[in-house]
Amino acid sequence: MAQAILEMKSITKNFPGVRAVDKVDFSCVSGEVHALVGENGAGKSTLMKILAGAYPQDEGSIRLKNRQIHMASPHDAQRHGISIIYQEFNLIPDLTVADNVFLGREPKKHGLIDKRRISQLTEKLLSQLDVKIDPYERARNLSVAEQQMVEVAKALSLNADIIIMDEPSAVVSGKELDALFGIIRSLKQAGKLIIYISHRLAEIFEIADRVTVLKDGRLVDTIEIANVDKQALIRMMVGRSLDETFPPKKRGPVEEIVVLKNVRLTTHREPLNLTIRSGEILGVAGLVGSGRTALARAIFGADPIEEGEIVIQGESFSRLTPRIAISEGIGFVTEDRKKEGVVHCLPVKNNLTFPILNRIHKLFFVKDDEEKAICARCIEQFNIRTPTLDQLIRYLSGGNQQKVIIAKWINAQPRLIIMDEPTRGIDVGAKAEIYNLMRRLATEGTGIMMISSELPEIIGLSDRILVMHQGRVAGELSPQDATEEEILSLATGQTKPIHASGAGQ
Repeated sequence: MAQAILEMKSITKNFPGVRAVDKVDFSCVSGEVHALVGENGAGKSTLMKILAGAYPQDEGSIRLKNRQIHMASPHDAQRHGISIIYQEFNLIPDLTVADNVFLGREPKKHGLIDKRRISQLTEKLLSQLDVKIDPYERARNLSVAEQQMVEVAKALSLNADIIIMDEPSAVVSGKELDALFGIIRSLKQAGKLIIYISHRLAEIFEIADRVTVLKDGRLVDTIEIANVDKQALIRMMVGRSLDETFPPKKRGPVEEIVVLKNVRLTTHREPLNLTIRSGEILGVAGLVGSGRTALARAIFGADPIEEGEIVIQGESFSRLTPRIAISEGIGFVTEDRKKEGVVHCLPVKNNLTFPILNRIHKLFFVKDDEEKAICARCIEQFNIRTPTLDQLIRYLSGGNQQKVIIAKWINAQPRLIIMDEPTRGIDVGAKAEIYNLMRRLATEGTGIMMISSELPEIIGLSDRILVMHQGRVAGELSPQDATEEEILSLATGQTKPIHASGAGQ
């Protein structure tokens, strides 16, 4: 093994009520892709935030290039050649893409910020990632997947020696993922160190040289990727083997829940016609910008429609709001966990019961015992790791926050639950739990619309598959006959639209 460029020794970090990282040793060499894996709450992101200067460690030391260093701030980390792409994005919504990429490092001309130069440099970085995003576009107008690619571009712009990627592929697929992997390989060839956090184990085996496993804040082992297989890695992470197959497909009672009739979204010209039924999992696939999330937000009333009608349980609406959608039995697990999924300043219990406050209040007060009982069931059912129900949700790991979001909508007992990237940031053990829960809900008669960038998830879990391309439904496929190649062909517009028998009807 080559000389370590990075050595973290006995790193410990405590938060209120929990030891997030417990005496962890972690070392890496130049020119390697070093994967960091573990269940939600294992301490992966916390360890990397310490390295990136976002958190101070309570104990332990960091040596970089054989020199002991102290990270007092993120600026310190950047000065030492360390760049991080966070799982939760750090873009400033009202700044342009270019301004976000070069924030605090803007090139100057005649003493003023050179906007033209910033735009040119940003466009070049984005072209390396094979994505088309206007450098002058405001960050708030980007999809989550587009924001992810901007974060990658921002990290690349630093020309760092160590690049930390925390779930960089969680919301991208297809050509964006291929471009990301190409960039990683070229960075590795240039002698950079890539620390790669991901719950997608297939990626770990494709891109990593070594893997370090954390569990409950402690180091399990560091091992060459060539010396471990997927099942062994899962056992190291979760302490048990998992059945890798998706739950058997058993559909519940079928009836139309939501029907879109000539609905035209504000972001796309072509009208949409489709049906979502009870007792089924409708998988929606597509690339970045294909319109998947825009469709979901329109059905939930989060974004207006230009024309057409949305029929819910036989009642027609030309204008929806989230309040109406919720009252009609529709729930929405949003893809943007940080911005729209949780209220960071409130505890876990409040985040779990927001959609059902009308059921657990008396006069102007929440019935405390009933709220606690509901929350306790959620904690057990979803294996949410929190020291208490009063813990502020911002102190939970991203994966545990995601479980809270899913649990709160299932509490509401919706007729239809829209899940946009439901397993984003979820570990392999929790994924299996979520898959089984989704199948049970469908069997009991709930309709589920699942948007996912993971094609094995789309094929393995769906009863029907819709593929979107440029705001239209490019095809409907049976999961029994669908292949990843066929889905990607439709998603990229290489295949003419396909309509199965009764597609969307």
